[in-house]
Amino acid sequence: MTGEETGVARGPDDAAVICGVGYWLPPQVVTNADLCERLDTTEEWIFRRTGISARRVADPGTTTSDLATRAGARALASAPGRQVQAVVLATTTPDRRCPATAPEVASRLGLTGVAAFDVSAVCTGFLYALATATGLIAAGHAEAVLVIAAERFTTLLNPRDRTTVPIFGDGAGAVVVRRGDSAEPGRVGRVFLGSDGGQRDLINVQDGYFQMQGRAVFRQAVERMAEAARLAARAADWRTEDVDKLVVHQANARVSAAVASELGVPENRHTQNIREVGNTAAASIPILLGQSAENGTLLPGDRVLVTAFGGGLTWGATTVVWPELKTTAQMRRRDVRVAQIDPGGGAPVE
Repeated sequence: MTGEETGVARGPDDAAVICGVGYWLPPQVVTNADLCERLDTTEEWIFRRTGISARRVADPGTTTSDLATRAGARALASAPGRQVQAVVLATTTPDRRCPATAPEVASRLGLTGVAAFDVSAVCTGFLYALATATGLIAAGHAEAVLVIAAERFTTLLNPRDRTTVPIFGDGAGAVVVRRGDSAEPGRVGRVFLGSDGGQRDLINVQDGYFQMQGRAVFRQAVERMAEAARLAARAADWRTEDVDKLVVHQANARVSAAVASELGVPENRHTQNIREVGNTAAASIPILLGQSAENGTLLPGDRVLVTAFGGGLTWGATTVVWPELKTTAQMRRRDVRVAQIDPGGGAPVE
């Protein structure tokens, strides 16, 4: 589909602008105490090592497409009246190896006929998907794109492995990105992406289970995220120490703290949710953005620096001046009806 076919007129000041946000977490909470009942560990050991007290885990009947549909519905409700021409889904845990999960999600959201495809970059997946969406808009192929990151990462874990089970949780987050002006709040800055396949074995899935070389990954994650964040901040003409909010992929609390320290970002500007949610892989950044917008941690006008790192190895960073958005929770409080979309499991989107 070309820009001419969609009626898109491109100008020199065009930009991709975030105009909606939403997230979904499974209702089941698994605490450190719950894990200690089946793992050879203690609550204190888990928290000291990861900064995590609890995580959300999807039940066996819930699929990645269920999570993605719920988060996507909330993002669309946050951008009322916005028609999207593409759905880009970042996931490491698709429903099937073939076909991709995105077309099913698009269909369940009432978007049959739009472009829909998956992106796989593990924990950097959301930024890769966001960069893809900005490219579709810049090229004139879409006026607006729904970007979703959804993971059932707990399905990749050895249930007896105390080094990985406490870290990960399930969930999904999404944003709607539209064509806008480069001076608008919500504009997505240049997205810096990188990879190093020579170190692919540091994070991988072998024999059906996720494996990670923790110490080497820690060093690479801090170095690569800080490096990408500096590039993104420089492209926006920001100093890293002057950003209002730093949003780091929620790998574990020690990694995030080390990245913030490298960048000179004060602790009170470092946004986190890992204690209650755990590491939700590709979904961690949009979930954190959605929660922060909902609870008032993230305010319109805030200069937000976003960075992520994942298997591949992959990494990336970008910037955004946060726009004024209506979250679904705020809409419910104001008695605005959110569209009821059946995610396929019989329960409507809340």
